Amino acid sequence: MPLRIPAVVLPGRDRPATPPVVVPATPERGVPDAPEVTDGPHRPGSAGEHALQAEVGSSARAGRFYDDQLRDRLLPRMIEFVGRMEMAFVATSDAHGECDSSLRAGPPGFLHVLDPHTLAYPEYRGNGVYASLGNLVENPHVGMLMVDFTESLIGLHVNGRARIMDDDAFRAVYPGHARDHAAGRRAERWVVVDVEEAYIHCRKHIPRMERVTQRRAWGTDDPARKGGDFFGAKGTEPRVPRPSRRRFPSTTHLGAGASRTLRRRPHGR
Repeated sequence: MPLRIPAVVLPGRDRPATPPVVVPATPERGVPDAPEVTDGPHRPGSAGEHALQAEVGSSARAGRFYDDQLRDRLLPRMIEFVGRMEMAFVATSDAHGECDSSLRAGPPGFLHVLDPHTLAYPEYRGNGVYASLGNLVENPHVGMLMVDFTESLIGLHVNGRARIMDDDAFRAVYPGHARDHAAGRRAERWVVVDVEEAYIHCRKHIPRMERVTQRRAWGTDDPARKGGDFFGAKGTEPRVPRPSRRRFPSTTHLGAGASRTLRRRPHGR
């Protein structure tokens, strides 16, 4: 059965051999432009993080982390970790870079590792907004964070490129993985992620939580069990006037050297 949202053909997992060397910045009034960033030899991460590393003197430390911890696939212990996770935080953005974060959860095993380079998770009927899936239609890049709050106190980042498959197509391509974890309910579609980066999130600030016995209505479509109007939004104005204020440039948190480096110079200068 075809998707009811626009079907797109997404590129594979390989990145260009030479990544882009310019970090775009939104022009701001009163903010001077500066030279483009050239990133030199390929390194993991973005030009922005490299510029900030250089600004604060952490390039060598970051390089050790890239070398020791960042991989382009799921290692055996990562696969075991994913297999026992009951939730994952999912970050997406649209074609303009406007971000959204969401939570996906289910019994252990709801996240499926298809092979060391690929994982998938199910999408059930929700509020009909499709914020995350809609972003993926425009921009296939996705960031996932899984955290073990009760045992290992450790996290795993997985970044990659996603494609959306309806349930029938997923079952046909991956017949051994399309298990129904929500009693009596089948996923409407699946998000299949081609892994590009996998790396640890340290335990330093992860709070320890205690597991309690609780029945969960996995996949329910009952508004009351889903939380209903918990925050009292219904009946309030969707939008209200905001105080006028100057929008900050995206690099105001950086030191002067890095923020200048990240801004583009105008043509002809």
